[in-house]
Amino acid sequence: MAAMDEASVDVIVTSPPYNIGVDYWVHNDRMGAGDYLAWMADVLEACERVLKPDGSFFLNIGGKPSNQVQPILVISMAFGKGFIIQNTIHWIKSVAVDAVGANFGHFKPVNSRRYLSSCAELIYHLTKRGDVPLRKFDVGTRYTDKRNIKRFKRGRSAGDLRDRGNTWFIPYETTRAARDHPAVFPVGLPLMCIKLHGLNTDMLVLDPFMGTGTTGRAAELLGVDYIGFEVDPKYCEMANRK
Repeated sequence: MAAMDEASVDVIVTSPPYNIGVDYWVHNDRMGAGDYLAWMADVLEACERVLKPDGSFFLNIGGKPSNQVQPILVISMAFGKGFIIQNTIHWIKSVAVDAVGANFGHFKPVNSRRYLSSCAELIYHLTKRGDVPLRKFDVGTRYTDKRNIKRFKRGRSAGDLRDRGNTWFIPYETTRAARDHPAVFPVGLPLMCIKLHGLNTDMLVLDPFMGTGTTGRAAELLGVDYIGFEVDPKYCEMANRK
């Protein structure tokens, strides 16, 4: 990112390594806590430099049930690097709906008598000013009760779309063969983030931790330019194939 122009990026969508012992091919996901936080501070500073004043930074970060402080520390550092949390999005991977007795989606179960399995992760929508207008209805959902269209028409777009809110159900592939990567998010996630910020013809999307190219694939599907960085040649090859 040091080679990129200042304020040149419209949207950043990324999920850095969580430092929880994932077996990547190249990256060491078992860094000392101090080293990891110092590295994340550098990343946040670089992201702030390249992001436009009205840009959006969607940061997906989590941790182990036994260490939920580390991601909080990373987000806390974002304040010191010039970011404001404008929205907090809950990415739901799996949900049980008791009323109909159904389960939707998948999650990796935690083999523990102390901790609940994590069926969701947070996506922090960071901006520099906290006042970036969003295209909420571009990722909206339709009213179930059409009578509400007239009742809540204020701030609504054409048709019967309503604000989806900050809870997004986006299931992901659970098998390693389907995912090619031990810690990947589904393409629907960056698609939603980019569309929420708003599309334009000359926008640039960045993913500093490209992995196997999911954010790049989303940008391609939406017809916008992107830049991605990845240290692992194997993942770069997979991304280029996608």
